[in-house]
Amino acid sequence: MSEPEIVELDEIDCRFEPRPWVFAEDNREAIAAHWQEVIARKPASFNGKILLLHRWEVSGRRFRGAYLMTDYASFLAWRDFGTPGEPKWNCFAMAALQAADGAFLLGEMAEHTSNAGAIYFAAGTPDPSDLDGDTVNLAGSVTRELEEETGVSPTDVAIASGWTAVFHGPRIAMMKTVRSSLPSTALKARIEGFLAADSEPELSRMHVVRSPGDLIADRMPPFQRAYLLHRLAQAPSEGECLSGA
Repeated sequence: MSEPEIVELDEIDCRFEPRPWVFAEDNREAIAAHWQEVIARKPASFNGKILLLHRWEVSGRRFRGAYLMTDYASFLAWRDFGTPGEPKWNCFAMAALQAADGAFLLGEMAEHTSNAGAIYFAAGTPDPSDLDGDTVNLAGSVTRELEEETGVSPTDVAIASGWTAVFHGPRIAMMKTVRSSLPSTALKARIEGFLAADSEPELSRMHVVRSPGDLIADRMPPFQRAYLLHRLAQAPSEGECLSGA
């Protein structure tokens, strides 16, 4: 797989355009068998509906795309089988949480999750709750996932106006900067207090990244590392457009 590609965007326009997914229809037995293996390892796994990108284009600084709906078992099998068939993409939004001192905070996935031990920003594959009519609301997904996973609400952060897209094979990570007024030490303590109060949190702990030396290569996926290196190499921008949510 080639190196991740980073593209700065001003706007994302994604729609729900339902259609059959040939992979899911032609591999029902293999998908069912794979799902039994998944729940044997992770009994808390839930086979809900998710959205999968089936077409996209970038024009200037605008991304347009369309999603179909499938179930999580089919998506997971497709991912674990090496993403066979006609191209599809797992296009998801991530809350690039940044503290007042410039450090980034990432979560470590809990043991009961399918990606246990992986470290990245709060995120989730889009699902029906992200639909606003036929619009796939990735901006709403950012704030929803951030609050669900960390307890940080939209009113606790300033939200950047644009996006940073990271393309890497069948993954497209749409990064949205969300900036806290708290320094990283206080923000980490606050989030870990929230996690401790949850009987089954999605995250087990938080990691602070202040410099490239804080990256953990074997547990941060390439797209996540590429984004962090990109941001850490940038000088702070006084003109960055942020808005209160």
